[in-house]
Amino acid sequence: MSESRVTNHESRLSKARYPLSGVVAALLCAACAQVPTVEPAAMNQTAPTDARTPGAERVLRVESLAPAPAPAPVQVRAAKPPPPPADVWARIRAGFRLTPLASPLVQEWEQYYANRPDYVARMVDRSSRFLYHVVEEVERRKMPAEVALLPMIESAYNPQAYSRAHASGMWQFIPSTGKLYGLNQNFWYDGRRDVLAATGAALDYLEKLHSMFGDWNLALAAYNWGEGAVGRAIAKNQAKGLPTDYENLKMPRETRNYIPKLQAMRNIIANPERFGVTLANVPNQPYFATVTTRRHIDIKLAASLAEMPLDEFRFLNPAHNKAVIKSNGSETIVLPIEKIAIFQSNLEGHNRPLVTWQTYTVKRSDQPDQIAAKHGMTLAQLKEVNGITGKKKIAAGQTLLVPLKGTAEPHLPDLPAPKVTLARYRPKAKCVQVRNGVRKVVQCPGAKKPGTKAKSGTPAKRTTTAIQARG
Repeated sequence: MSESRVTNHESRLSKARYPLSGVVAALLCAACAQVPTVEPAAMNQTAPTDARTPGAERVLRVESLAPAPAPAPVQVRAAKPPPPPADVWARIRAGFRLTPLASPLVQEWEQYYANRPDYVARMVDRSSRFLYHVVEEVERRKMPAEVALLPMIESAYNPQAYSRAHASGMWQFIPSTGKLYGLNQNFWYDGRRDVLAATGAALDYLEKLHSMFGDWNLALAAYNWGEGAVGRAIAKNQAKGLPTDYENLKMPRETRNYIPKLQAMRNIIANPERFGVTLANVPNQPYFATVTTRRHIDIKLAASLAEMPLDEFRFLNPAHNKAVIKSNGSETIVLPIEKIAIFQSNLEGHNRPLVTWQTYTVKRSDQPDQIAAKHGMTLAQLKEVNGITGKKKIAAGQTLLVPLKGTAEPHLPDLPAPKVTLARYRPKAKCVQVRNGVRKVVQCPGAKKPGTKAKSGTPAKRTTTAIQARG
């Protein structure tokens, strides 16, 4: 009897101590039911679970509410970004987006440039100083890369270019449009020739034109011809039920050739070998940097402190158009990157005057040769310093730069830019009269005779590439 009680007691104790054994078996059985194995008959050999085992129900309930273990995170290695292009040309080619024109003019201009490899080489050499900066700005604004080639058409990438329509700089702004887009112009400085300022202004203008016309070819035509002219040409075609794209508008010859020239240059850059052209390498890195001048300084002295040729210094800094860089605390000097530290070090160690020039206003009683002699110069030197060329004369009221005497403080007042009169360009008409088989050029009917005054009208529209400082 006692043995029976002990045995039963141990049996009950055993069941109480190991309630989880049935739970584990139940879970294994459930797993087997959900995921078939190779031998399904083996499932029948699993011992049944005693559902009445104390605590089993509570354990099952807790187990069912327990969250599943989180899967191990999958480690994905990020792909390495492709290396940057070795030169700027590769960046430009990758960004070409303009729709090609089906125009024979494109082929004509391709042949024109291909037949002038020396001209293309000089243009590329000039562009090498500024191309990286322009491409950076064009890409930042998500514009077609062809825009970076536009200064090749406008000025052959010459920031000193000047046209007979008084368009100036690499992007060929006339004075009024330059002022409209924030390019300051005064006696000392012309922002139209400032590569950084003019590039920003030109891209602002092109973005505005693209938003007006919704088409890059029309925007580029408007940059050359003027938005008003393009708008009127579009309105005329609309009134006649004609297409209003670039190729179907009636426009001046210069504008008609403008985009074919750009596309011809784009095609040559894309595949120079096809045209027998060799492009010099332009590194994909900045060429120049800027330093801010807080004191007036002679151009020649600045070039000397940077230890670089005067012509190269002027080429990088054509906006400073006098012998003195007049600083107002915000004007900058553009230098090759490797010359920045040299310039700053030499400037700090320079203990002599930075300016040797001052202004002089011409009086009515002054004679140019007397002004020159008074200041220890020849008349030719006086004219050269003040940019007086050709038949231009020194007139009363004109401001000139003359040498500064002694150690006096230079007189460098703020002065406006010289006034520019924009004359409307009218091609000379030729009429031929034939009498008795003899051809004779005569004045056309209705044409004004020489010496008569033309009626005042609107200033000439923006015309580029009229006279450019070509290589």
